[in-house]
Amino acid sequence: MAKAFEGKVVLVTGANSGIGEAIAVAFQEAGATVFGIARRQEALDEARVRHPDIRWLRADVANSKDVSAAVASAVSEAGRLDVVVNNAGVFRFAPLDQSTEELVRRQFEANVYGTTFVAQAALPALRASRGTIVNISSAAGHKPVPGGAHYAATKAAVESLTRSWALELAPHGIRVNAVAPGPVDTPGFDKSGIPPAALPTVKEAFVKQVPLGRMGSSEEVARWVVAIADPSTTWLTGQILSIDGGMSLT
Repeated sequence: MAKAFEGKVVLVTGANSGIGEAIAVAFQEAGATVFGIARRQEALDEARVRHPDIRWLRADVANSKDVSAAVASAVSEAGRLDVVVNNAGVFRFAPLDQSTEELVRRQFEANVYGTTFVAQAALPALRASRGTIVNISSAAGHKPVPGGAHYAATKAAVESLTRSWALELAPHGIRVNAVAPGPVDTPGFDKSGIPPAALPTVKEAFVKQVPLGRMGSSEEVARWVVAIADPSTTWLTGQILSIDGGMSLT
């Protein structure tokens, strides 16, 4: 039986760890040719060892020249591009009185500018394939996050971009949707700036907000990203799918 993404080409940013890695693997298992983007060469090299069949590209999504070169390389090698997953992002915990200019800028550059640069660079190829964009938002995109206000603002922006691009690109047959995960225990969580000693307490507090009573897994999120991007899902666009164990209901 043919796999859903056989003959399709998928580009995943931030594919070297966490949710992005699970997404890249899930698309590969569904038959796609997958290009994974990572910012740091060391992280890329480690990911290549774990997943030698994924084609790896180095780029900082906040750098438009990096992004243009990476997307052009993928399209040149594969001859097409069908799906773009904007997963790369930065979360830094900082209350307002501790938020520095650099901290705020880096989150907006990665989460908002990066999402824009990747989608823009991929647009000609997506027009040709009548492809799809899946943006990775967060429950923070539509819920207040004390101590994470700037991250939440970037994800609210991602959700707004998703809806606006869905209307803008519909005449070209391009679908644009987003997935908004709740708390998922990933390496990025541990690098968020939350003091290590406080991490267990913070994670427990998040779990208390989830009606299903646990954190999610990267694989659970990845399955829905693949489902949204499935070529047979032709009438779904402009939607934000919350995968959060019911957290968005509380």
